[in-house]
Amino acid sequence: MSSPRQAEPSARILGIGTANPPQRYSQREIYDFAARHVETYRNHRIEHIFMTSDIEYRHLAFDMATLDPNETVDDMHARFAEHSVKISKDAIQRCLDDAKMTAQEIDYIVAVSCTGYLCPGLSAILIKEMNMRTNLQRADLIGMGCAGAMPGLQRAYDYVKAYPNKKALVITVEICSACYYVDDSLETVVGNAICADGAAAVLVGNHSTGVGPELKMFETLLEPSYIDTVGFQFKSGKLRIVLSKDIRNSAGKLAKQVIEQLLDENNLSKEDIKHWIVHSGGRKVIDNIKDEVGLREEQLRHSRCVLKNFGNMSSPTVLFVLQETIRHSNPQPGDLGVMLAMGPGLAIEAGLIQWV
Repeated sequence: MSSPRQAEPSARILGIGTANPPQRYSQREIYDFAARHVETYRNHRIEHIFMTSDIEYRHLAFDMATLDPNETVDDMHARFAEHSVKISKDAIQRCLDDAKMTAQEIDYIVAVSCTGYLCPGLSAILIKEMNMRTNLQRADLIGMGCAGAMPGLQRAYDYVKAYPNKKALVITVEICSACYYVDDSLETVVGNAICADGAAAVLVGNHSTGVGPELKMFETLLEPSYIDTVGFQFKSGKLRIVLSKDIRNSAGKLAKQVIEQLLDENNLSKEDIKHWIVHSGGRKVIDNIKDEVGLREEQLRHSRCVLKNFGNMSSPTVLFVLQETIRHSNPQPGDLGVMLAMGPGLAIEAGLIQWV
């Protein structure tokens, strides 16, 4: 007599939590502050870039009233070391509360960041700070930029699929205010006009209950010909953003390609997708993806909302969009969604999700 066939283990988002530094500034406040301290920013072209970004507010981990515009590299690193841990803890606790679980129930932690470097890594620091078990498995993913949440989710998916009784935490955190750079290039102006600070955490497990969707499949497209167009470079000990204008015109075509691959492999069409969770990379990036992929404005409202109220927080941003979708789109069992983020490489990362 054959034994009954066991159900295929799933990997579902059990909880999600986000956090930001308490300091929240309007885009006008940020531009006026920059223009007071940087002479080259005092012109209508740069003001136009700031004020037509579709961003109204950003959270930044400093107090404008006391910030020294001539602060050192050590000062900037100290900001990352302090605030990356602070807001990560807040996001994780909110995620655990959402899942109705405790830190002691986490078996694996993936920490994702690109705006600072810590050794011991953020994963080890958070194990201590959150009083997690000391036999956790862990991984720190660095240098993956705005796309980092998706590889983080892939690692959680792989772990839960391999160990169905265990749970994996993904924490993404960026303190972009710890790596601003000022020169006379347009790309650093754009970076300073859109980047912000935030953290997002998700808990993934093989459970029948949870607040979020099941992770079904991932697809990656790496376009090496664009490898020098987005990322960071070290200059005088500081991280200087690399953000070519070519990205905003290339993102849509590459996104369309990876989405088509993802849908074809699952015998799906674009019309089968109910929810589009697209990284809020910037107004022109969203516009380009909308036009190339053929999405309606209504399908990108959560991406626009996150951009408007938080700016581009790099790796956590797509998880903020997912949280908006869960809260305000009332996903129903069976609904399919596509998650999409892009980052250095040039990498386009997509994931197929389904509510159960």
